[in-house]
Amino acid sequence: MKRLYGLLVLLCFMLTACNDDFLDVDPVDRYSDAVVWTDESLITSFVNNIYEGQKWGFHTVMLSSLCDESMEVWAWESQPVVMSELSPSYQGILAPNFWIITFHNITWTNLYKNIRACNIFFENAEKYALEGDVVDKLKGEVHYLRAYFYYWLLSQWGGIPLIEKSFTPSDDLLVARNTFEETVDFIVKDLDEAASILPLNGDKARATKGAAMALKARVLLYAASDLFVSQSLWASGYEHPELIGYVGGDRTERWQRAKKAAKAVMDLGIYHLYGENGGWKNREEATQNYADIFLCHNSDEDIMVQYYDYVNHNSSDFQLPRVGLFNSPNGFHGWGGNTPTGQLVDSYEMADGSKFSWDNPQQAAYPYQNRDPRFYASIMYNGSYWRQRPDDTVGSDPEGIVQTAYYQQSDGSYTPGLDTRQGPIEDWNGSYTGYYMRKFLDPSVNHQYDKQPYPWRQIRYAEVLLNYAEACIELGEDAEARKYINMIRTRAGMPDIPDSEMGDVLKEHYRNERKIELAYEQHRYFDIRRWMIAPEVIKNVQGIDIRYPYGVTEPNYSIIDVQERKWNDKSYLLPIYLDEMQKNDLLIQNPLY
Repeated sequence: MKRLYGLLVLLCFMLTACNDDFLDVDPVDRYSDAVVWTDESLITSFVNNIYEGQKWGFHTVMLSSLCDESMEVWAWESQPVVMSELSPSYQGILAPNFWIITFHNITWTNLYKNIRACNIFFENAEKYALEGDVVDKLKGEVHYLRAYFYYWLLSQWGGIPLIEKSFTPSDDLLVARNTFEETVDFIVKDLDEAASILPLNGDKARATKGAAMALKARVLLYAASDLFVSQSLWASGYEHPELIGYVGGDRTERWQRAKKAAKAVMDLGIYHLYGENGGWKNREEATQNYADIFLCHNSDEDIMVQYYDYVNHNSSDFQLPRVGLFNSPNGFHGWGGNTPTGQLVDSYEMADGSKFSWDNPQQAAYPYQNRDPRFYASIMYNGSYWRQRPDDTVGSDPEGIVQTAYYQQSDGSYTPGLDTRQGPIEDWNGSYTGYYMRKFLDPSVNHQYDKQPYPWRQIRYAEVLLNYAEACIELGEDAEARKYINMIRTRAGMPDIPDSEMGDVLKEHYRNERKIELAYEQHRYFDIRRWMIAPEVIKNVQGIDIRYPYGVTEPNYSIIDVQERKWNDKSYLLPIYLDEMQKNDLLIQNPLY
């Protein structure tokens, strides 16, 4: 008993005699704020983590499958989007808690989470009076990143709350939406600040002056587009049109700003189209050049890239981008995830620049001959060579030829090709459309087991030229627009657009050129909305049914519908999530929801 009493006395003495130093110890499981914000390497690590919030390009379900470029082979995951069934409480694959995190980084919640990290950086940079070349460059990068996250919010929801501080639980968390115009101006201001700080050259996986300027050109182009001046055409009666577009001002001036911003990137003189001089001896050379844009680690066409590997990404093995596994044909043990729609395939011109048409008997008999070289670099079709099949299937096809056709037997039955949904290898992953994506995929990689190392192009120079050309068209500067569109076509091995194409005819041709050049690169989803052509192009997905009659070497082609799709004007913008509306009664919902 005396011993216990003594211990209690000793403990009381220790507790009463201790001073502040006794309790003032650094945590052993994390760095303190003072340590982080006074160490350049830790500050850099903090910013590196913000980069993780960028939208992933390569994933199981690509943004292309939410528009008219491709069809997700599993269908049910993207069905709510392509059927215009979204609501504040039901958003399918776009929901923040959807089990596949394909779109996780561009949800309302996570975009604001990343914006908060940017604001924390700026607050601590001021608090600790951070200075020096390294810190200054990081400031420019974080201005770019904050603008990037707000760009995704703007593109999906219109005007949104602009937050420039990191909220704490004691702050008033009820914040109203800013107008569309205020949101655009805020993004542009951040990008201008970034461009004034960042170096001209550097690691293209980090923001540079050119990246900030190119993103600014994209934002201004989007903002000048039809959707954001035509609220009365699709959201009649909506009481807050200022949240979803401009309600005044000079639209011509906005197109001029977009043109000027794109031209400023061009005038830097450091970016060039990959193989820009063309002069290809044959279609194969032009095809390979376009394919190589995406099968290299770095080129003068790259403005902003995103690397995917265990060093540059912290996701689990399943979530590391396996673009080849996700998209190569099922007969090669691929998942065939984002298969080109028949509409996309038919958009590729003939090699002479004329339109492809199933109504043309010659073209309909040989639909995959004499097409735009980019067609062969982007699309796998029946009869195209891909790569040697895996060891367990090579005996069925020693040549590595894609087989999406059906072959009639002597008894009248049909044997399905190896890459059809009824094929003998992996029928559950087969294409419905009869096509597979080839763009981005390296044929030298065994995609069943191995990952390819090439980066995702966040921004490339071809987009800048197209953005410039579009602004020129809208300003009536057709000759200038043709000049830069033709630069891209020359690189692709395609003939120039005729000088006779002007006005709406040129605009239509430009839009198709943009569709082809930037296919699968996360532009089309927004293009069909900002141009307000979604009601025209969101139609039932078409595929091709190919049958070889018994004893005949030439097949019969039939166009078939393979997926129902519907458009509702509410889908021009996304609904704000119901839980966000319930948490913040100052938020105003987007129209038609």
